[in-house]
Amino acid sequence: MEEGERSPLLSQDTAGQTLPLSMNGSSTSSCPDPAPQEDQAKAWGCGCCPPGAKCQATMGGPWGGPAPSLPSGSSCIKYLIFLSNFLFSLLALLALAIGLWGLAVKGSLGSDWGAPLPVDPMLGLTLGGLAVSAVSLAGCLGALCENTCLLHGFSGGILAFLVLEAVAGALVVALWGPLQDSLEHTLRVAITHYQDEPDLRFLLDQVQLGLRCCGVVSYQDWQQNLYFNCSSPGVQACSLPASCCIDPREDGASVNDQCGFGALGLDVDAAQRVVYLEGCGPPLRRWLHGNISAVGVYVILVVVVQGVELLLAAQLVRALVARKDSVEDPGADGESGALPRIPEPDARTSAKLIQG
Repeated sequence: MEEGERSPLLSQDTAGQTLPLSMNGSSTSSCPDPAPQEDQAKAWGCGCCPPGAKCQATMGGPWGGPAPSLPSGSSCIKYLIFLSNFLFSLLALLALAIGLWGLAVKGSLGSDWGAPLPVDPMLGLTLGGLAVSAVSLAGCLGALCENTCLLHGFSGGILAFLVLEAVAGALVVALWGPLQDSLEHTLRVAITHYQDEPDLRFLLDQVQLGLRCCGVVSYQDWQQNLYFNCSSPGVQACSLPASCCIDPREDGASVNDQCGFGALGLDVDAAQRVVYLEGCGPPLRRWLHGNISAVGVYVILVVVVQGVELLLAAQLVRALVARKDSVEDPGADGESGALPRIPEPDARTSAKLIQG
């Protein structure tokens, strides 16, 4: 046989059967050259194609059909993760919107960083809402789209939250005594900068109204404020904030800001009929001791919810990986009806067939 002629034996085997080029009778698959994408997907634990797509290399069935559905238990876990994180993401986005609105209204991003409160509470609310919304959206979309990348990111965010909460709890327990001792110093700083920081003024007013107190040790501590000091030349000299008054509304619909005018110049008998004389230091300590158990229960509840979310996400990832393995290796359990692939002849086999 001449060298330029083609032997018919190259396309047939010894039994006269035609050697197929591929399982589907074509030289190209529905997902061209999926090897690099598949290797990268396995490295990160992610799928290249969504469930039900035509990409046989990652998620499709052995004949290019849709991927098998999850078991009923895993499906319940999937939708439970989706609904819970959807709710959390809405709440976090609401907190983020409130924080951004507060920063925009007050212009706190351009404020003086040497102030007694260098970090605006609205900035903390914004950053917290951004972090929680990002983690919740990752869990929500990861469960809905069955994306293991997003589920791994969600689990990592939950673990980061748990670590930060554990560190914060350990610091509070270790520094509980010094924190209580610093209450009076914090209150004195708040009194000194009462007019300088709107957030500080709001917090101090809420403390005095809620605990029905005035000052740190007594109402005379407001002498430390430059505006309320009796030697001040302003109109608020020898006065007290409206939050120190016993009846700040004076049976009216709105708060009377002038109810404490001149209260620092009155004697004790006259002043006790207008303002509270007791300082906020002892009542604040009693309030902290009385509510520490409620705060502990709240923290434990948050940790339990985060732990449950983490376990559910891990269970869903295991179910998705098991389904992917069953799709990629359908004949591992011996129950697949796929036809065996006939090996193509190599160069030696072709040479022997030509010589024969």
